[in-house]
Amino acid sequence: MSKKYTQIDTKLIHSGEPTPRILGAVSMPIFQTSMYEYRSGADYHDIKYIRLNNTPNHIALHTKLACLENAESALVTASGMAAISTTLLAILSAGDHLLVQNCLYGGTLDFITKDFPSFGITYDFIDGNDPESWEKKLKPKTRAIYVETITNPLLQVIDLEEIVSFSKQHKLISIIDNTFASPINFRPSELGFDLSLHSCTKYLNGHSDIVGGAVIGSSELITQITHKLNHLGGSMDPHACFLLQRGLKTLGLRVRQQNENANKIAHFLDKHQAVIKVNYPGLPGNPSYRRASDLFEGFGGMISFELHGGIDSVNNFFDKIELAIIAPSLGGIETLVTRPAATSHAGMSYKERQQAGISDTLIRISTGIEAVEEIIADFEQALG
Repeated sequence: MSKKYTQIDTKLIHSGEPTPRILGAVSMPIFQTSMYEYRSGADYHDIKYIRLNNTPNHIALHTKLACLENAESALVTASGMAAISTTLLAILSAGDHLLVQNCLYGGTLDFITKDFPSFGITYDFIDGNDPESWEKKLKPKTRAIYVETITNPLLQVIDLEEIVSFSKQHKLISIIDNTFASPINFRPSELGFDLSLHSCTKYLNGHSDIVGGAVIGSSELITQITHKLNHLGGSMDPHACFLLQRGLKTLGLRVRQQNENANKIAHFLDKHQAVIKVNYPGLPGNPSYRRASDLFEGFGGMISFELHGGIDSVNNFFDKIELAIIAPSLGGIETLVTRPAATSHAGMSYKERQQAGISDTLIRISTGIEAVEEIIADFEQALG
């Protein structure tokens, strides 16, 4: 990890860049080759090959991402789910047990609940705000604990400090999905988390034009996960690496603007008579406000809310939106709205969603970097 740069905005631009620059190129070139010259004696995992995640484009990203979260090492993958599934399969084996937060992204939840049984891995859900209940869920082969920095889609911030303390006390590997916060707002390794995961599709790239994932943490664990990924094959291609490296350079500018825009939009919605409830950790009345204020450098660009009038009001709102785009992803420069019950959490049954607090009328906003006055005006006319 480079110690040359101390400020994250400088790291975004310069960390991981080749020195000296390749033929003087200011931007990292795309190495569009699947293989490299081979010399005998190298370890299998060291052979330069796209599937082995060690080409120049990969290496530049790995260095930059590790520097951003002040960690030892990093790894990029073909998607966020590739990062999640590969990490869990590298850490856990048949007979092992996982403690997992009871409110998760739908894809992660599906993988754990539907695929773990075939691997012989067991799990128990924990209430992230009730540390006293966690020890009762421990088993002799509990190996890890998995949580999210800010939950999707209810924007809750659980007791992350206690998660780290509990993990260390019981020798568990602590894993956190840091997608919603990004390294601008929160750096898990600084709090003591062992592994930080990202869907690079979202804030890290920020331009809605690639899918990708990342795992950040200790060199020992990243090596273990890399070897598993090399066999599973979820590698990021060189062009996606190039686009991600380019997108990362504006991460600080984008996320700080999204923080500011989301805060203003959340306060607007919180006062609107058509709105029942707003979920945003930056609202002083939100249960997560104090914790988020203490842990994060920004409250993020994600908001969710519910309207009076049921599904008809939601459909009417979607029909009237003009500036915001109805689309299922998040973290890009454009403002997106979606209904999680029909997109990110559609794989859950109605009963499971109700138990998790995700109603069929919940609307999620991914705030973009447009002029906030025009975003609010669009929502105002749609709600009207």
